[in-house]
Amino acid sequence: MSKHPISESKLKEYYDVALNLVQKCGPLLMEGYTKPKTDYKVKADFYDLVTVYDKQIEDTLIEGLQAAFPESLIIGEEESAATKRQAELTDAPTWIIDPIDGTTNFIHRIPHCCISVGLAINKELVVGIIYNPPANELFSAWKGHGAYLNGQRISTSKITTINQAVVAYEISLIHAAAVRDKNLKRIYKLGSNATATRSFGSAALALCYVATGQCDLYHVDDLKPWDIAAGAVILTEAGGCIYHTKGGEFNVMKPDLVCAATEELVRSAISLIDDANQITEYTFK
Repeated sequence: MSKHPISESKLKEYYDVALNLVQKCGPLLMEGYTKPKTDYKVKADFYDLVTVYDKQIEDTLIEGLQAAFPESLIIGEEESAATKRQAELTDAPTWIIDPIDGTTNFIHRIPHCCISVGLAINKELVVGIIYNPPANELFSAWKGHGAYLNGQRISTSKITTINQAVVAYEISLIHAAAVRDKNLKRIYKLGSNATATRSFGSAALALCYVATGQCDLYHVDDLKPWDIAAGAVILTEAGGCIYHTKGGEFNVMKPDLVCAATEELVRSAISLIDDANQITEYTFK
């Protein structure tokens, strides 16, 4: 498919429409969040949960975005799960949607759950919007125009060394037997060298908290494009950097990543992760 030329005014239109739609979905998320008990279903894995609100929010977003921009395509978490379709990114304008990132937090009324909408054009991420209604956090960014929290400009910290860094790491990934050892070794290496370690239960928000300087570094593997797309835009527009876990170029369709406030810090983390990968014996069972 040929490249899609995109003007500043068109990009701003994409951003404005998506921002408005995401905000309109906030009350729907809060309706489920404030219930004494939100019913859920289990997907393929026992720890992968979904609610009716995931589907309702995603449907609302898709309907609104495709009505405004019929030329655009959709990669959505619930749509992909329902159709069992392998997500593919082309040059066409493509919305990458996670209707509720942090569904387990949402079900348990932990205020780290959010609506996440990213836009890629010509395979490049150009718009990111993440809305966490329980905490009144609306993060947004579009290419070349900075990143914002509730309308105020945000930027990463200037931390360059791991022993000064607050590291975000999704420790609940140890529930998956296939990647348990890898994550235990990596959290040991990163956590034992950092000032502090935090786990939020939402990759989208972890990226945002690096963007605001509340955390300095975040590492995660084995997630999906919709977990990462919007946050990657917000992070980079806030001055952060993002790489593949092994140090190469970040690819949203295979989003194993290390991101940080500074190049020096991300390189230090990649080195520690490589050290962790070499560990063959340890005491955790």
